Amino acid sequence: MENLIENLNKRFANKSAEDVLKYFLAEYKGEIGLSSSLSYEDQVLTHIICSIDKTAKIFTLDTGRFFPETYSLIDNTNMRYGIKIQVYFPDNNAVEKMVGEHGVNLFYESVQLRHLCCNVRKIEPLKRALKGLKVWVTGLRRSQSVTRKNMQLVEYDQDDDIIKLNPLINWSEDDVKNFVKANNVPYNRLHDKGFPSIGCQPCTRAVKEGEDIRSGRWWWENPEHRECGLHQRN
Repeated sequence: MENLIENLNKRFANKSAEDVLKYFLAEYKGEIGLSSSLSYEDQVLTHIICSIDKTAKIFTLDTGRFFPETYSLIDNTNMRYGIKIQVYFPDNNAVEKMVGEHGVNLFYESVQLRHLCCNVRKIEPLKRALKGLKVWVTGLRRSQSVTRKNMQLVEYDQDDDIIKLNPLINWSEDDVKNFVKANNVPYNRLHDKGFPSIGCQPCTRAVKEGEDIRSGRWWWENPEHRECGLHQRN
């Protein structure tokens, strides 16, 4: 696997996101899926994927604590591209047990409890969503945060034994926004209200101009802790 990952990174080092996705969607047809948080980046990838293969799997993890604007975007995206984003929910028994033991807003109490919440609401559903897939497509970019600066175009996720593909890894924030504007891609209207990164409603706030784009996520924690665990588990 290590040699495969190294060879793929060399092969596609200077290729466009479109070229990368064309290859992987064909090579792993039926075994590749985009996990979409409905972010700018994931909407860009949805647009590109739908222009190549509308039958490809696109899914989202509904934690049960989304903003209303995010739910609206799911519907708008489905209508725009003639698709149905698959929605995965957390196990209700696990949610009830967690809330019963720690309260509904446990994530404010400690990093450990916040990770527990993310594990129940995101990581367990992700494992179900990735079952049967060989390639997991994400919208990660190196410039998003200090926790992502060393990520590569193609990686191996050991926890789920899957190839992880980050087609926008080298894109800047302006690259993403310009693509959205030029192609009239549907996007979350909270972006227009100072929310560059949008997750669960109680764990996301607007940021001030000039602040790091991820500073509105879990803002009460240190920057090096601001991941839900989907992309930092090894």
